[in-house]
Amino acid sequence: MSNSAAKKLLALVSLLVSALLAIVFSDIRPPATFQEAKQLAWEVHADNPRTFYCGCRYQGNRVDLASCGYQPRKNRQRASRVEWEHVVPAWVIGHQRQCWKQGGRDNCSANDPLFARAEADLHNLMPAIGEVNGDRSNYAFAMLNAKPHQYGQCQVVVDFAARKVMPREEIRGVIARTYLYMHERYQLRMSRQDQQLYGAWDRMYPVTEQERRRNQAIACQMGWGNPHVGAVDLRQCGIGSQLRGAVTAALGRAKGLPLEQMGEVVLGLFRR
Repeated sequence: MSNSAAKKLLALVSLLVSALLAIVFSDIRPPATFQEAKQLAWEVHADNPRTFYCGCRYQGNRVDLASCGYQPRKNRQRASRVEWEHVVPAWVIGHQRQCWKQGGRDNCSANDPLFARAEADLHNLMPAIGEVNGDRSNYAFAMLNAKPHQYGQCQVVVDFAARKVMPREEIRGVIARTYLYMHERYQLRMSRQDQQLYGAWDRMYPVTEQERRRNQAIACQMGWGNPHVGAVDLRQCGIGSQLRGAVTAALGRAKGLPLEQMGEVVLGLFRR
């Protein structure tokens, strides 16, 4: 093969690889807004429709309170519906951004791209009983010297005076790995006390199979997983079949053509 032909072939391969990579990185687009993220979150949690803090079953946005022995503390109407909770509160994210000082959450959502991405991050969203979501507010998680009693058999404790929340044991590891992920990805500050707490919870409560499945499902919506949960495989998101189809189509159409025309074939394929 002449040098000229070799260069043309190399250029064709480079073009094909670039086009295929474009498919990989354009096929998965993370949600742009919190509203969009909430719609996708229903899909992510469809295989395990249980509320985060209390473990109640739900159908649509209605909570089956009897399934977990939940007793409304104050607001039965809000207790009966599912709301999407930020594990790391939007308040915590926003108060580390200048946009919050200039107009609060709405201003941050509209004018701060990093805040908007963090607000819409599916790794940080969990289905919660509306009443518990409201009671948790922006309170920090902590270990408390109190027994659960506020919500029937639900094992969460809210200390309104101290502005602290103690979650049930089953989700402490999930909370820890979510906080570690969010603070690393969005360059959020974390106190030494919180670092120690979440590090301990991460070690004490290992990743579960359900947590891995959720991480994989979110990766297929976001394009990446939470590394504190484990590795994800984007080939499970349907990308692999698209790549194979693109390669087959390109090679089939270019077969037998002079090298000069192969590039145009590939370009035409990916201009669709």
